[in-house]
Formats: sequence, structure tokens, C-alpha cells
Amino acid sequence: MMKVWRVVIVGCHPTSMLGTKLILEEGGELTVLAMHNSWSEGLYSVKELQPDLVLADYQMPEGNVENVLPELKSSCEEAHFIIMTEEEDSELFQPLLELGASGVLSKGASSRQLLLMIGGLREGFLSVPLTWIQKGYRPVTSSRGLDSVMQLTSTEMFIMERIVQGITYDKIALEIEVSRRSIDNYLRKIYVKLDVSTRAQAIEKFALFSRQNKQIYA
Repeated sequence: MMKVWRVVIVGCHPTSMLGTKLILEEGGELTVLAMHNSWSEGLYSVKELQPDLVLADYQMPEGNVENVLPELKSSCEEAHFIIMTEEEDSELFQPLLELGASGVLSKGASSRQLLLMIGGLREGFLSVPLTWIQKGYRPVTSSRGLDSVMQLTSTEMFIMERIVQGITYDKIALEIEVSRRSIDNYLRKIYVKLDVSTRAQAIEKFALFSRQNKQIYA
């Protein structure tokens, strides 16, 4: 017998979240631990509860999920994240997948479609709407690799440059006038973008990218 998956829901509308909770718990294979209507509350809950599944709206008043998904994923690496969008948008699928999502589903999808997607994840399968394929969508390989360094913001690039130089986190925080805790938050986002899990791996990939760039422009 498969274990009961623990779920956290992060959405804009309390009524919709309650309806989703009832749908998920009806079969007894899922239990909703918490529901939140802000990214900050959702992030705290995911860190504390370590759920198996997170259902999150793509757009919230604080901004879209792309801004917080890397941190959500790094705070609970084993969790699956299904992002609920206003419309089925195949263009969102690959970027969200690379940030840590396990699925994208329209809010207009039926409850059965949602449960089928979750069922697939429980069995180790990733679902893609057939309509996307019929419209010509083809999954592409991940853009990560050395090119992933180019996804870093200017601040993240600066932080990595200083880390490679051996500068301490406390000194970097002073240099860019942020708290020491903010550096940790930056690093979590950097690790996700670089597809690494340790400081050493991040340094190795960033240093290799820097060496190649020097060779190109030498």
C-alpha cells in the first residue's frame, strides 16, 4: 500500500483552496496539511512540514511562482510541485520544470485531471497535456550546463565571483549591503539555477565557465 501523501496548497482564493482540499482528501491517498494565500506563509509551511506535494498558483499578489520556486524547492527537495495556471500554457512548462516543478495544470482542468496528474507522480511519471502535443509542443532538453551560469543575475554573478576568490560570506554581505541571511537565500537560488547541491559544485561550474569565457575573449 502506498503511503498517504502530505500536501500544502498555496493559492489566491480560500474558497478554491478549500474545494481542492475536499477533492484531494476524498480518496484517502492525500491529506492536506496547510493552505496559505501568500508566498511567505507558504514557504515557511513547506520548510516546516516537508510535504510530499505542493499545489501552487502561478500568479499571486506578491508576484509569480518563478520568483519563489527555487527557494521552495531547495527548502523541500523531495517534494513535487504542481503549478496551477489560468490557462494551459506549454511555454511555461519547460522553464518551470527547470526551476523544480513536476507539473503544470490549468485551473480550468477537471478534478479528475488533477488527480490523474498526481497519481502519475506517485507512480514516478510526469504528465503532459495531450492538447500540447497536438498543437506541436515537444519537450526540449534542459538548458542547464555551463550555459546555466548565464541565468544568474548580476548580483548572483558578483557573489559567485567573490566566493571563487575565497571571500567570506560575511564580507560579501557587507560589500553588497545585505544581511548574512540574504546571502544564504541568494546561494539557494544560485544552486538551483546551476543545478548543483553543494558549494564546491557551484564553485567548480562557475570557475569552469569563467575559464572558458577568458579563452573565448583572449
